[in-house]
Amino acid sequence: MAEVQLVSVSKQLPKYNRDTLDIIPFVDIWLGGQEERFRRKVVKIFEGAGVDRRYGIMDIEAVFTASSFQDKNEIYVREIKILGEQVLEKALLNSRWEPESLDFIITVSCTGIMIPSLDAYLVNALGLRQDIVRLPVTEMGCAAGVSGLIYAANFLRANPGKRAAVIAVESPTATFQLDDFSMANMVSAAIFGDGAACVLLSSEATQQGPRILGEEMYHFNNATHLMGFDLTNKGLKMILDPVVPEVIAEHFPKIIHPFLEKFNSNLGQVNHLIFHPGGKKIVSTVEELFGKLGKNIDDTREVLRQFGNMSSVTVLYVLERFMNKNIPSGEQGLVLSFGPGFSAQRVLLEW
Repeated sequence: MAEVQLVSVSKQLPKYNRDTLDIIPFVDIWLGGQEERFRRKVVKIFEGAGVDRRYGIMDIEAVFTASSFQDKNEIYVREIKILGEQVLEKALLNSRWEPESLDFIITVSCTGIMIPSLDAYLVNALGLRQDIVRLPVTEMGCAAGVSGLIYAANFLRANPGKRAAVIAVESPTATFQLDDFSMANMVSAAIFGDGAACVLLSSEATQQGPRILGEEMYHFNNATHLMGFDLTNKGLKMILDPVVPEVIAEHFPKIIHPFLEKFNSNLGQVNHLIFHPGGKKIVSTVEELFGKLGKNIDDTREVLRQFGNMSSVTVLYVLERFMNKNIPSGEQGLVLSFGPGFSAQRVLLEW
């Protein structure tokens, strides 16, 4: 079996951005017809979400303007093609790879619907090989960025001397529901932002970068109701159960320890935690669990602060921060993400 390495991580941001403090006046206007107590509660959620700024494929005025599912999805399709092409091109340039050298392309997105999927357009836009293997990953939410890494690792391990690209592009902005005053919609509006990332991986012996020691998925039983989208006539309506942090805490030992043991490791050997910032409460829950073990997730909190939760993309922004550090040889990193299903995806790295 071939050894698989992460070669590079690149990110691409949409053209619009706003500080959270600049968004709150729009929230006030949007909630003008609601009870004053409810309005104040929602503003506090925005103020306390741990997100200072977020980026979007639409300007703020367009986000708070009523539009149909078709209108929003057309913007999503147009803009993720642009972001996907930009981030893959940037990644290839940064690694000095020719587009024709890619053997496997995985595209990840859950915040809109398009057929053909993004990867088909990227084949044409960048002149990828006609025999490239394509895999679109949808409907896996925030966990899908790590899912993409897992699929790429499996492909490359079975195919020595090959190259893969994982491209995640998300626009939670396109799923915002103006007529939904549920707490799930309020919380998601307060934490989510848009973005794109690309990870290049290789099973060539000549490449540099951390190697993947192991990867695994963990599926929670009878938990499909905790997170996801309802498909309505007005678009994708957020499902977000407030018990998610508690469920994560309950399952935490089973998620972490057996996985590390399987690959002859343990938390004492893991130097770096590359965790998906689902939201402030989940970050606090996981920080408390890891903090007891002498670990920190400072990079996770910083990505949430600067960009918000970009669904599947976010953990790859955290990963990029670690790829840009001068990490000593032999140190290990644990990539961890949670998503609909409910599921936890894990990848163990060694520099």
